Amino acid sequence: MRIWQKPVSVEILTHISKHTAVEQLGIEFTEVGDDYLKGRVPVDHRTHQPYGLLHGGVSVVLAETLGSCGAGFSVPEGYNAVGLDINANHLKGVKTGWVTGIARPVHRGRTTHVWQIDMHNDAGELTCVSRITMAILAPR
Repeated sequence: MRIWQKPVSVEILTHISKHTAVEQLGIEFTEVGDDYLKGRVPVDHRTHQPYGLLHGGVSVVLAETLGSCGAGFSVPEGYNAVGLDINANHLKGVKTGWVTGIARPVHRGRTTHVWQIDMHNDAGELTCVSRITMAILAPR
């Protein structure tokens, strides 16, 4: 079942990310499904920590980007979604390539959403799992 209540596409998500941290880190939106969003981040000089691995904070930026966009586009026109809490469990280091995340709703309520974001390396191995809680704000 399609959950989107506002027009959403890879092109729209890319457009709204111009001149933001998303663009600076090289994050790309890759797919919009009926009930999920996919995106990826490069593992390179922009996103490494000092030991040559993908910085854990960058994984969180990818998770927050996908989860926030998911919530924001799945609420009615005029409503907004803002982050309340995010957590991440880093499971496997990544030195090169891409990390791809997929965000799916766990709960879509009237005042809160919870989204799960699973991230994988190019070999398909799970590298990080994250969960974000979003507050849903009614029009004022």
